[in-house]
Amino acid sequence: MEDFKFDAKAWVCVSNDSDILRISKAIIESITLSPCNLKDLNQVQLQLKREIADKKFLLVLDDIWSSDYQFWETLKSPFMAGASGSKIIVTTRDENVAARITPGQYYRLKPLLDNECWSLFVKLAFMGRDINACQKLESFREKVVDKCVGLPLAARTLGSLLQLKKREDEWENILNRKIWDLPNNSEILSV
Repeated sequence: MEDFKFDAKAWVCVSNDSDILRISKAIIESITLSPCNLKDLNQVQLQLKREIADKKFLLVLDDIWSSDYQFWETLKSPFMAGASGSKIIVTTRDENVAARITPGQYYRLKPLLDNECWSLFVKLAFMGRDINACQKLESFREKVVDKCVGLPLAARTLGSLLQLKKREDEWENILNRKIWDLPNNSEILSV
């Protein structure tokens, strides 16, 4: 069985930022737990290479949007100094990005089943409250599951939002808002 002990670990949210200097500095700061005040990309990448040289590392690059080849080549170059067994995990909502970064080697997460989605939502929405006190529970269940379409982030976000609403009419108001009816090709991300 593979040893999952790592000498260095980092988790960096990339989002739609393709600033290699900022991302590389964030990785160093995550590994060293100290600020990186270097201003030059070459110096930053040399520092990163020193930090992981001959070490088994785990790096999570979260929420990647860029599939630019040169971006990836430059960003990953310091990591060649890491020890065997090092891992880089990339998360993205864009299957084209996953295919570009690791052709044929990516894992596509499946949406949550309805009962899993509801369970996740309930943990947050009813935190510290009695779920049985809700009169419209089944009606809300159907709407929540429908709105979240199996996405854990949507279930968590909606659950956190509704946790603050104590009255059932407030829940009804949020679940019936027109924002849910935006077309899928909208520039605005749904919940």
